[in-house]
Amino acid sequence: MRNTLGHNLTLTIFGESHGAAIGAVIDGLPGGIKVSEESIKAALAKRRPSNNGETSRVEKDEFSIISGVFNGFTNGEPVTIVIPNKDTHSNDYTVNQGLARPSHADFVAHAKYNGFEDYRGGGHFSGRITAAIVAAGAIVIDALEVKGVKIGTHIEQLGSVKDARFNATNPEIDVVNAKEFPTISDVSDKMLKEMESAGKDMDSVGGIVEGAVAGLPVGVGEPWFSSVEGELANALFSVGGVKGVEFGLGFGFSSAHGSEVNDSFSVQDGVVTTKTNNNGGINGGISNGMPVIFRCAIKPTPSIAKEQDTVNVLTGENAKLSIVGRHDPAIVRRIAPVIRAITSFVIADLLSVEFGRNFLVK
Repeated sequence: MRNTLGHNLTLTIFGESHGAAIGAVIDGLPGGIKVSEESIKAALAKRRPSNNGETSRVEKDEFSIISGVFNGFTNGEPVTIVIPNKDTHSNDYTVNQGLARPSHADFVAHAKYNGFEDYRGGGHFSGRITAAIVAAGAIVIDALEVKGVKIGTHIEQLGSVKDARFNATNPEIDVVNAKEFPTISDVSDKMLKEMESAGKDMDSVGGIVEGAVAGLPVGVGEPWFSSVEGELANALFSVGGVKGVEFGLGFGFSSAHGSEVNDSFSVQDGVVTTKTNNNGGINGGISNGMPVIFRCAIKPTPSIAKEQDTVNVLTGENAKLSIVGRHDPAIVRRIAPVIRAITSFVIADLLSVEFGRNFLVK
């Protein structure tokens, strides 16, 4: 099991959904980065369920930083954040033990770990683990903003309800980051109704999260096997529920002509820019100075109360399953801060590769 992301700057996650705690270790941060516990609390609050229809499992996410921070600044050692699990209802999973939940990792985890996996709440595969990613990401996000690099995510679509897309050359990052329900236009009420409707029908809906990175300098990333797209896609696909990733115009390129979608260069005040940004800020796998724009397709939450066909992995027999417990009819809102956090690690790591480990403090 590989639980570590990154090269010069690494993020390691640990814990299970119903274990004593979850957490993250950040290694490679230089000494001298300011650590704000208020920023961590604010980031965790955006991930926490807070709307009608979202899961009733509401962890307080009271975290402890047990290493790597001294007098409010990183000290150059690994930063370890621990978040206890307190609001667990493990009996919800004992009732259906052995029944593989469709579209979950239950079946593959049972096969891979020889039947010794922690099945409660999905164990290590649970979305609960993303709280640790968000907490750790808050430190990196703050450090990047000091260097002029901003990262934002918003709900571009939830079910059938669509938001506006980011302005590709000047994304509305500050606008969406200021909101608990991150949208550009005024569609949050419609999205909430879509989510509540699915929950009442014992079902779930998916959506799209769009992300943007502004302020990334030209020349970050490596051709071929460590491109900006490749590093980001690897991280984004590690987030449970993400089933598609595209950059810039993405699949829209397939039905277009080059004359329509090529990003023409121009010089503005001595700075080379592009008039459009269909390539999402990346050419040849390397940042071109324009905002990096990407979209993530989020599948419907697989935990639904409707009866489904499955198998019992303990007996090898066909079975029926109606999932009980506390689940989100849509994870799109709650996954947006996770995508923002994990993007921050990739960007900070790429910058440290290009400019050195101390880039974030010099």
